[in-house]
Formats: sequence, C-alpha cells, structure tokens
Amino acid sequence: MMSVRQPHHRRTARRLPAALAGATAGLLLAGLVAAPASAENGPGSPLATVARTVGDARFVPGPCPRTADPIPALEGARCGTLTVPEKHDRPKGRKITLGVAIVAAVTRRAADPIVWFAGGPGDDAVSEAQLAIDGGLNRDRDVIFMSQRGTYSADPALLCPNIDRFNADSLGLVYGAPSTGRLHVGATRACREQLKRQGAALSAYNTGESAADYAALRLALGIRQWNVFGISYGTDLALTYMRKFPQGVRSVGIDGVLPPSLAGASLTWSAARQGFDGLFKACAQQRSCNRRYPHLSDTFERLVRRLEARPITTTVTVPSRPAPVKVVLDGGVLVNWLTSATHVAAGVPRSIDELAHGNPQRIAEQWAGGKLSPQAIGRLAHGLAYGVFCSEWTPFETEADVIRAGRRAFPSFPRSVLANAPQLPFLHADCRAWSVPPAPHSIRNVTRSSIPTLVMSAGFDAQTGASNGAYVARTLSRSTVVTVPYVAHVAFAESPCARSITVSFFDSPTAPNKSCLAGLQPPRFEIAP
Repeated sequence: MMSVRQPHHRRTARRLPAALAGATAGLLLAGLVAAPASAENGPGSPLATVARTVGDARFVPGPCPRTADPIPALEGARCGTLTVPEKHDRPKGRKITLGVAIVAAVTRRAADPIVWFAGGPGDDAVSEAQLAIDGGLNRDRDVIFMSQRGTYSADPALLCPNIDRFNADSLGLVYGAPSTGRLHVGATRACREQLKRQGAALSAYNTGESAADYAALRLALGIRQWNVFGISYGTDLALTYMRKFPQGVRSVGIDGVLPPSLAGASLTWSAARQGFDGLFKACAQQRSCNRRYPHLSDTFERLVRRLEARPITTTVTVPSRPAPVKVVLDGGVLVNWLTSATHVAAGVPRSIDELAHGNPQRIAEQWAGGKLSPQAIGRLAHGLAYGVFCSEWTPFETEADVIRAGRRAFPSFPRSVLANAPQLPFLHADCRAWSVPPAPHSIRNVTRSSIPTLVMSAGFDAQTGASNGAYVARTLSRSTVVTVPYVAHVAFAESPCARSITVSFFDSPTAPNKSCLAGLQPPRFEIAP
C-alpha cells in the first residue's frame, strides 16, 4: 500500500523497511492537450534534452536531482526539472519544482518509455532508480523517475525529520499508550507548523495533484505514449492516474496494490492477516519448521496478548549507536515488527520462538535497527504522507471502523492493540492536528479501464495484502493478475521471477511470460539448535 510508518512512522504502502535490510486535473489536461504536434519527440530523439513549456508546466534540462545516497544507476542519466503550479487549479499561484531523471535503455527497442511511481506516500522516486534498473526495467525502454511533490528531490521538500527522530526516541516508550500518542501528535503538529512557516499549501500535497504532475510531465517531455509502473502507494497513484489521465498510457504495472477505493487504516488489518498467514502456512508445510515451531500462529497471537498486558524492556546495540538502546516490546510492537519482518521471513519462526522462551533480543534488535538506521531519518516526505492520509483516508473511515476491521482479522487481540492499525498509530488524532480539507469523494472511485494492466501481489505481503490485486482487477478488463508466493511487499524488489514477469509485460502487455512462477520454492526457515 504505501510504505507505512513503523511504530510511529506511517504508511502502509510506503517504503520497503530500511533496516530489515537496512484538483483539478481535468482543467490541467484541457490546457495541455493543445500542444502542437511538433512538441513530440521523434522515435530516435533522446528525451529531456530541450527546454519546453506546455500549458502551465515547464521542463528544463539540468543537473540530476539530489539523492541522500549515491545512485550508480543515475550516472549518465539525462536530468532536469519540471516546474508546475502548487495547485493546478490556480496556475498563476505559487510554483513548485520536481526533479526528473531519465535512465536510457540498455538497447532501445521501443520508443515508449516507462515512468516509475514511488511508494510511501512520501518516498522519493529518484532515490528508487537503482531498484528499477537492477531489476532490468530499462532493458528495452528508457525509464523516467520524477520526484512526487514534496519528496526528497523536489522543491520544496516536506520532510520533517523531527518525526523520524521521535520514532527513534520512542523505542523506550509503550507503543500504544495514550502518553505516547500525545507525544506522537505533538511531533506531527510541530511538523505542520514548520511546513506552514515555509509557505507550503498543505492541502495541495495529495494523490490528485501528483497525478496531474505526471500528466504535465508526459506532455512537457513531448512523449506521445508511455508506460506506468507503480509500487506500494505508487499503485494508488497509478490507478488514480489511469482513471483521470488515460490519454497516452500504453500499459500499467502495479505491484503491492493499494486500491484508492479501500485505502486506509482498516485495510491494513486484513493485509497483516494475509501476510502473516502466508508465512505461518509456509512454515507449517515445511517439515523441519513445523516440527521445531508448531502452531506458530497461535504462539504469535498469544505473545501479542501477553506483551500487551505486560510489556518487557530490554537493551540492544545497533551499528548506528555506540551506547545500548532501551527497547520496550508490547503487543503493538510485535504486530508492527512482523508486518515488516515478512521481508526476512526465513528467520521469523525462530525469532518468535525465542521470544516465547524469554529471549527478545532478535526481535528487539530488528525493531530498533529500523528506527535508528540513518536511512530512516530525513528522507520521507511526511508533508505528502499526511496530505494523503488526512484528505483521502481518514475522512472516509472512523476510528471505530478501524477497530472493527482489526477484530475481524484478529479476534483475540485486545482493543488497545486494535486501536492502532499496523504502521499507522494514532492516525485519526494526527489528522485532526494536520487539519486539511477532505478530498472530493471521487478520489475513492474505482478505476475502470481497458488499459492493459499487470496486477502483481506477493504471498507474504503484510502491508497491502494479496487480495487487493484481485479486487482491482475486477474493473480492469485487460488485466493480468499475478501473485508471487513466498515474498513480501513489492515482489519486484525481492523476486527475480517478479522482475522477469514485469519486464516481459512491458514487451507484451496482454501476454506476459509467467512461466517462472512454477519453479518457486518457499524459504528455508532457520532452525535453532
């Protein structure tokens, strides 16, 4: 779904966990479709080599956008900036600038490029270029990366590292305690005040405005036709984009599906149930794992109840901190840990068993490592994340809805755990503090389209859940639905088979090669002595 915050760092579709390895879009389009035919690139012309203004958007070639880490894939990339109105229905108002990078095809066999939609909400597409290129996405086509508004390589960048620091500093607090919630909302309010002082119109950072940005980019680059690939929250953006701006879209791939019509905290409970059950079932079907760790699901749920009633405190050391770090483990932490730990599935049964026998170190180290990693500080655009959450999600579900959804998925969990959906703690309270108007109800519309679409999910996905794929495919008449087993959220990031299917899809959007699925095997789970 999105990439979601971990204890206090939300997103369900957001980014892959760093430490477990470490408005009027119609008005815009109306102003753009009158672009002269000569504004389009010929079949052999490289993209992004000339400045161009189309409607209210202007692309200018220039240096590559800033990234927090070196991105080898961007060496030799053609780059520049796209300037658009902060609010597309106010073209004479404040402007914002979005970073653009285009990585050339290894062998350019097709003129239609692929544009990458990042997750989050709040992740930076340019910083995800290495993932796309390592996955072979540029084998036959150029790949375009543009920072979504507010993200790291955009100007302004609505980052708010104070929230990231709070997430790290709160390791020693009880996860779902009211006192923790008050501090959490305080950090959110401080972020809002900081961004308002910078002049940002917080209500302009959302999926609808971002979709209009990409429509402007295609025309400003002179692209007649392109393909879209979105991961996690980027699938929400992709589905919105193909509904609002279908012109010029040859095909769409979505991986780790977050349907706009369902997006919200309630959905994360169903996703967690699916991802956990996928992993637990794989262990039960592996003789050595089932023998050593029987009834793993029961053990896990019992631990959630026990820790919620009596949290335990331990200390751990992590590479980024010289001194030991205090970590409190309660039921909410355990649920959130496993939501991300499905990415390192092989060690999960052993970690749960060790906790059941009084040793919390493996889980505490992974949990703390995620919050304290340098990659977890100052990179997520909380301004965009809250813009999406608080205008598109919380207005369409109540806190009672979230608890009911949690109880359906996990009937044995105490109410104190169910009140905070996985990776989205204190979401409604945060959104009351963020105070942006709700989006038009149309943002929740189902996408109906005949554009060829690859709908990819993962069997261990505890963040968006595999069932979302079949749900969106019902109204996509030329869709191919794929569930890649034994991998977690965003299969493209973890599975060579998923990458192969994705590349073949863009070659043949109505008949991708899925043969590799037949040979996939579950992970070999760690067995303690």
